[in-house]
Amino acid sequence: MTQQISPVNLGGQTTAPLQNVALCNNAMERAMHRPGHLPGLVAFYGPSGWGKSTAAAYVANKHRAYYVECKSTWTKKALLLAILVEMGVAPAKTIYEMVDQISEQLVLSQRPLIIDEMDHIVAKKAVEVIRDIYEGSSAPILLIGEENMPAKLREWERFHNRMLAWVPAQPCDLDDTRALAGLYCRDVTIADDLLAKILEVSRGAARRVCVNLEHVRQEALALGQPSIDARAWGNRTLYSGEAPKRRV
Repeated sequence: MTQQISPVNLGGQTTAPLQNVALCNNAMERAMHRPGHLPGLVAFYGPSGWGKSTAAAYVANKHRAYYVECKSTWTKKALLLAILVEMGVAPAKTIYEMVDQISEQLVLSQRPLIIDEMDHIVAKKAVEVIRDIYEGSSAPILLIGEENMPAKLREWERFHNRMLAWVPAQPCDLDDTRALAGLYCRDVTIADDLLAKILEVSRGAARRVCVNLEHVRQEALALGQPSIDARAWGNRTLYSGEAPKRRV
């Protein structure tokens, strides 16, 4: 059973208690509280726009985890430098020394590590660097990636068999949509029938849900309506993620 997650303030931005926030948090806590003989790598993965990075930000805040979001241009060295900057540690000159520095800091701090956009590291074939960090520290490490990340990691068997858990992200449901509406549309009440329509058009993607909620909020305010339902919304369009067809 998924634990209840309360909203949390992240540097002025509040995170809604979505199911993916709870799933990501459970994955991290499973790694943190595992028996000593079990591996400490966990993965949270799913399609783009499903709120994985927001969930990771919540988990990083709650557990004081070191957090890095990888870039497509990063090399092995760039990854290590970013982790050391996050840790506040002056980097050594060589890659192997930086790996040792990171491992040592994880042991000394007893803090977990979160690596977001892990797919970029897989694409650059830098996966073994993460394994080296884990082997040197045994620290809980949470990997955030896209839907195909587990399949891509099978190429590195020594890495793949050190995974404790693979946790798939879930699409938004109506409860999630209500929570997001409560967070971002506090000045307008959106009825469940319109929330259900938003959810359907958004195809479960939290990012699209947020775009549609803001669209509905602005329309309702322009109409001077403090509340709005599907009937009042009528045939107005909602954002599906598809670009509109050019009119000839």
